[in-house]
This record gives sequence, C-alpha cells and structure tokens, in this order.
Amino acid sequence: MKQIAKWIGVILGGLLALLAIAAVSLYFVGGNRLSNAPEVAAVPVAMATDAGAVERGRQWAQVSACTACHGTQLEGAAFTEGAPIGYVSAPNLTTGAGGVGAKYEPADWELAIRHGVNAAGETMVIMPSYHYDSYGDEDLADLIAYLEAMPAVDNEVGERELMFLGQIIFGVFAYNSWAVSVVDHTAVGGPVPAAEVTAEYGAYMVGVSSCGSCHAENLAGNYGQLDSPLGPNLTTLASSWTEEEFVTAVRTGQAPDGRQISTEMPWQHYAAMSDTQVQALWAYLNTLEPLPDNDGG
Repeated sequence: MKQIAKWIGVILGGLLALLAIAAVSLYFVGGNRLSNAPEVAAVPVAMATDAGAVERGRQWAQVSACTACHGTQLEGAAFTEGAPIGYVSAPNLTTGAGGVGAKYEPADWELAIRHGVNAAGETMVIMPSYHYDSYGDEDLADLIAYLEAMPAVDNEVGERELMFLGQIIFGVFAYNSWAVSVVDHTAVGGPVPAAEVTAEYGAYMVGVSSCGSCHAENLAGNYGQLDSPLGPNLTTLASSWTEEEFVTAVRTGQAPDGRQISTEMPWQHYAAMSDTQVQALWAYLNTLEPLPDNDGG
C-alpha cells in the first residue's frame, strides 16, 4: 500500500512539474509575442496640410470614440489594473510629459491606428485597429493632423505591466484576437469612398466607428456572452425602426421606446457624424440579411 501511495505521489509530482514548466513556457512565449510584434510595413499617407484638416480630424476622433479610452483631452488613462491581468493603459497621445505625441511620426501613427503595432514594435492590446484598418488615406491623414495638433497634457500613465497570468492571457490565449493577428496588413489604405448616402459609405462608417466592438463582427449582437460590451442585433434593426428613429438614437442616445441607451454605446461621440454619414449607416444596415441573435458562440 505504501508503495502504491509512493508511486501516486511521484506521478502527481511529475504532473505538477510539467504544468509548472508549461506555464513558465507560456509566460515567456506570451511576453515575447507582446514585446515583439510581427514586422508589418507601414502604408504611407500623404499628410494633410490644408486649413481644414485638423477640424476634419477632430470629427474623426469623435466618430472613432478615441476619448472613450484615451481621456477627454487624449491625456491617457488606466484601462485595466490589478490581478490577475496587471496594468494596461490607453496611452497619453499628446506631446506632454508621459505622452507619445512628441515621439510619433506619421508612419508610427499609421502603424498604431491601422495595424495595432506601436512605435516600439510592441503588440497593442484592446486597441480596435482591426476596425480602424478601414480608414482611407485621406481621412487618416486628417486624424493624424488632429492628433499632432492636440494641446500638450502632462500625464504619466506608465508602461504596460502584465502579471504572470496577464502575460499568458494576452500573449497566448487572446493573442489571435489582437489587431496584429487579425488585420490583413497588405490590404489597408487606399481612397476613401465617396461621402454620399450609399451602402458603400455606410459600410466604411461601420468600420471606422468600430460598431463591431459592441455588436459583434457580424453585427448580430452581443447578449452578454461575447467578450465585449452589450450591443443589440443591428441586422434586424431596419425591420423594426424607422430612419428617423435610428438617426435620433445615434445622435441623442434615445431609443424609439423613449429609453435612454447606455453610455456604453458612444452616442455622445457619434453625435459628431454628419447627416450624410448617419444616413449612409442606415442605408448599409438596410442591405444586411437579417441574422438570428448571436448566442456568444
């Protein structure tokens, strides 16, 4: 009997040792993936120099809800901190102390926004570049002009510091969800669709507005099981809402039944959309085949 117990102990000890080795291996793999993003080529954009570029870029920053994560002055903010993940920040984008604005060249902004790779060559997490890769060159140039014109704000948000489990989660298990793994880096860039009330321009607005972050990539909704904020099924919206109700919801956050939509839906930012942009969104939604609600699978 003692012999059996001894062998059981040896086997369990061996299994624990293997698990420990596997965990340490995953930790180092995750860290390497996060610190050294795959090499992707920036897609140059001609910088906007006309007087209206900064103001147009301001609108794009609102439409893409940049301040939702980076702060009202783009001064940066802590995104998540504490066990078991560690610390992840949305960087200070200005030229102030602690900001990246003084270090970033146009090519760096392009890599970060459309590819999910920062100027240090690190894999960016949480940043939805897998939607912002939709940005056409002219609109991206305006957005960069605005970012470079932002007033300096001193705010030291600190570097990303992941704990043991956080490095494994972000660098291994969630790695294929980050933009560097999702984006077709050779296909980004190109002309902006004509700003008209068309489904094509509406599809463009869905991308740069990152609608899929809350409503799922197929826009069939997130009902509490997907790893993203809640968002209803947009593919069936056209059959139950009118265009006027949709415009009101996007601009004011008021649903047709009078309910105030949660601020998780960045309608405060989407209020900056022009009439053409909102109507184009509606035109695009009307082309979608109605899908059953996502169940989180």
